[in-house]
Amino acid sequence: MTKLFTPLTIRSVQFKNRIFVSPMCQYSSEDGFMNDWHLVHLGSRAIGGAAAVFTEATAVSPEGRITSWDAGIWKDEHVPNLKKITSFISANDAVPGIQLAHAGRKASTLQPWKGGEQVPPDHEHGWQIVAPSPVPHKEGTMIPHEVSLTEIDTIINDFKLAATRALNAGFKIIELHGAHGYLLHQFLSPLSNRRSDEYGGSFENRIRFILNIVKATRSVWPADLPLFFRIPATDYTEGGWNENDSAKLSKILKQYDVDLIDCSSGGLVQGVKIKTYPGYQVAFAEKIRREAGILTGAVGLITETNQAEEILSLEQADVIFLARQLLRQPYFALQAAAELNEDVQWPVQYERAK
Repeated sequence: MTKLFTPLTIRSVQFKNRIFVSPMCQYSSEDGFMNDWHLVHLGSRAIGGAAAVFTEATAVSPEGRITSWDAGIWKDEHVPNLKKITSFISANDAVPGIQLAHAGRKASTLQPWKGGEQVPPDHEHGWQIVAPSPVPHKEGTMIPHEVSLTEIDTIINDFKLAATRALNAGFKIIELHGAHGYLLHQFLSPLSNRRSDEYGGSFENRIRFILNIVKATRSVWPADLPLFFRIPATDYTEGGWNENDSAKLSKILKQYDVDLIDCSSGGLVQGVKIKTYPGYQVAFAEKIRREAGILTGAVGLITETNQAEEILSLEQADVIFLARQLLRQPYFALQAAAELNEDVQWPVQYERAK
């Protein structure tokens, strides 16, 4: 059997292959509610043969959204719509996962196709943004409010409550979004975290917020269900968060019952020159896997079946997270199985197309 189609078991959850649908923002919700767009978008990837299907970054509070149109899980009323989606994903032999997130200083923006600019609190779709320190994301954007210790405790509790709702909604995996310049990443990096209290300064202090969120999440998330963390492997900037920091944190996260590190990078510093090429972030997954002894997921311009198979065969990662390729090709997993001569179960409605 090929590596790409070798089943994987994490805690009590079995994945039929190593192809996971990465969280992809759709900016198509109203008041945080997922709708028919999300059902079709996520459901089609489950039909397409992926082993795990993750929602987009789902905000744990209204202020934690990137835009007014982000999905949310900050109130119990969100659960029924989410349950409809998880039920469909599960019924089609995929594992439903949710990414819990808070945008921090990168919040309060318009949708990308409307320019994506940050809008002030007095705008119809704007609000007061928050961060570990009053450092704007880039020149000309809002200066965020520095969260107090009490506000930090509230945000940690928001993640805890969101995890409980995720369980009630039928999700089997939680991924905590600690990358792409959003709030958790902002606490990790000394470029955005300039605090002088127990949440800033040293490496140990800067990871405290993340560890407290992990502990709070694990306190309500069943021990037999997986917990993932999306890490910002590097800021690509001198003096920022780097690969060695990521490996060190990943080793600690394993001790806190995190099961897999989803290895992305960048997003904190505006204007950074990143050399991209097929699989350009795979080395981060390989380093963390080797040095932290934890399962990792590879991301970043992975578009070909043989490319994904090689990454796994070389033990550079344990799973492949696909995003844009699955926008172009929702049935990537079924085609990959055909290319690798793997006999996989198609939806009975599609059997005639094999």
